[in-house]
Amino acid sequence: MALSTQRASASLSAESAPPRWKHDVFQSFRGADTRRGFMSHLDHELRCRQTIKTFKDDRDLEIGATISPELLTAIEESHLAIIVLSPNYASSPWCLDELSKILECMEDTNRILPIFYDVDPSDVRNQKGRFAEAFTKHEERFSEEAEKVKRWRAALRKVANLSGLDSKNYK
Repeated sequence: MALSTQRASASLSAESAPPRWKHDVFQSFRGADTRRGFMSHLDHELRCRQTIKTFKDDRDLEIGATISPELLTAIEESHLAIIVLSPNYASSPWCLDELSKILECMEDTNRILPIFYDVDPSDVRNQKGRFAEAFTKHEERFSEEAEKVKRWRAALRKVANLSGLDSKNYK
């Protein structure tokens, strides 16, 4: 009886233990806007803390690997996500697919940190300015995939409603 209770207890604690993540942080960003400046500094600072394992697409993808499935897997294998929303973020269908996947995998939004980099959070939330321009193009390009565009819009609204960091408040 005591042995079966110990096994049940051990089994229960193993089931409720947090999963081991391959990456601590997945970084989502529009390379054209931020790769050489902000993202390189952020990634360097995160990596300097030797216990933080980050996933950044230009460093961690195997040469010749198909980007899409590998990035989706990296999102699933990451504990946290930092999403750097920049002026051209919404112009990239891939960034929007990535964002949708992050929100799907990390329903506990406490695991997501949005950074509003040179954009106003309300422009992201309401898809105004460059975000509106990007969606006008997406609606034309993806006219037969209206649900996909709706999902992208909803993902941007959801992430813009999260508490995050706004670059206008920092040097």
